[in-house]
Formats: sequence, C-alpha cells, structure tokens
Amino acid sequence: MGGRERRMVFVTVGTTCFDALVKAVDSEEVKEALLHKGYTELLVQMGRGTYIPSKVSSPAIRDKVGVAPIEEKLVQHRLRWFGHVQRRPPGAPVRSGVLKRADNVKRGRGRPNLTWDESVKRDLKEWNISKGLAMDRSAWRQAINVSANSALQVDYFTFSQSIADYIREASLVISHAGSGSIFETVRLGKPLIVVVNEDLMDNHQSELAEELADRKHLLCARPQTLQETVKAMDLNNLLPYMPGDAKQVVTRINKFLGFPDD
Repeated sequence: MGGRERRMVFVTVGTTCFDALVKAVDSEEVKEALLHKGYTELLVQMGRGTYIPSKVSSPAIRDKVGVAPIEEKLVQHRLRWFGHVQRRPPGAPVRSGVLKRADNVKRGRGRPNLTWDESVKRDLKEWNISKGLAMDRSAWRQAINVSANSALQVDYFTFSQSIADYIREASLVISHAGSGSIFETVRLGKPLIVVVNEDLMDNHQSELAEELADRKHLLCARPQTLQETVKAMDLNNLLPYMPGDAKQVVTRINKFLGFPDD
C-alpha cells in the first residue's frame, strides 16, 4: 500500500441477499468517495447475493500504470499549500498576502480565470473537505492524498461463522439494517453506515436504524444515497452507543415473581 495507513471498510449483508447494497459499494462513485476519505481497503460480505463485486476499478488501473490523474495532483499541491497557509499564525506575511486579489491586474476577454482563493474554494467543495481540517496537519495530508498507490483494494466472501473480527479490524462498517449487525458494530465502537433495504416488505428494521441515526449513533442511507452519505459524513459527529442497564428491570421481575435479589 506504499506506506499508507491501512483503513478498511467492511460491508456486511448478514445472511440475506442484498445485491442493491453490494452494487452500490461496488460503484466507481462510492469507491472514489471512500478513497477521498482516506480508506484503503474494501471487504464485502455478500451473503446469499448473486452480484459479484469487481476487484478492478479505474483507480486500480491507474495504479497498474503508475500514475495519478494530473488534475488531482494539481489540486493536491494547491490544497497542501493552502493547509500550510492556514496553519501559520494570523500575523504571518503569508497569511496576510497570499489571499489578496490584485485589483490593478487587467483580465483578458471571455470568462475570467479563477483566482487562487477561488480555486481553493472550488477544490474544497468538490472534494467535500472542511476548511477547518487544515489545522490538523496529519488529517489534512491524509484527506488530500493522491498518489499512484491510491487504489482501493477490494475483496469479498459469502459467509463467516463470526463477523466480529472483521468489524474490529474495520475503520468503517457499512451494514444492512439487521439488528444483530447494528448492535454488534456500535457496541464495538465502530463508525457505522446502515443501508436500508427498501425492497423488503414490512421493513421494521429501518425504524431501528433511523432512530439510532436520530440519536447520532450511526448514519442511515439507502443504496441510491450511499455515495452522498459517504461524501458528506463527518464521523466526529457520531456519539458512542451506551447499552442500557437492565439490572433494575431484572430486580423488578424477580421481586414480582418472588425470587431472591441475587
């Protein structure tokens, strides 16, 4: 992986068939979004599905020929300098001078070229990167990283006796809305995107996912909105899930049944 920090995305559909989710994470759009967020691997547990994820994507092809798109490299260099500027003290000359527009410069005919600061604003918007992230040098360099090794490594399998080990290794989990997968993931303290299967009749599982999303314990998406969810997600806004204490309920039941408290 060229020295990059390993950050694995684990996708699980449980024992069900949820090809819509597997197809969504296998799309170039979602893979590119995950790459821009700094993830390096994608491992898909596809269950009973028939759709087979592709292990080759356009980033992987770029990796084989050893190049990254020149446009992305230019953006990377521009944002790297922007991050350096932002981390300088407010009174530093580079802070007071680099973002000023020269009013006495005549522009040619036609649509005017973007100034440096206008280009940076466009880059931040297109790459969905927060300006404030620049204050964290390590996180900033990771967010803007583009290299010949920036291919998302993809693998898949059907079933496993336990997915807990995969969840522990993951930096991000994308799951179907099964309650078992949801609670196993949040109890392990892993960031989670739950994708609701809209093809299921009487899909009560979506209510659980949406309630936990409202409480900011996870993110909730549909297959068609997964790309937007990945691009817009800020995992720092998620709150840890604290399991409820059932001791009081057990005590009341024991008391009602006449059992000793111990």
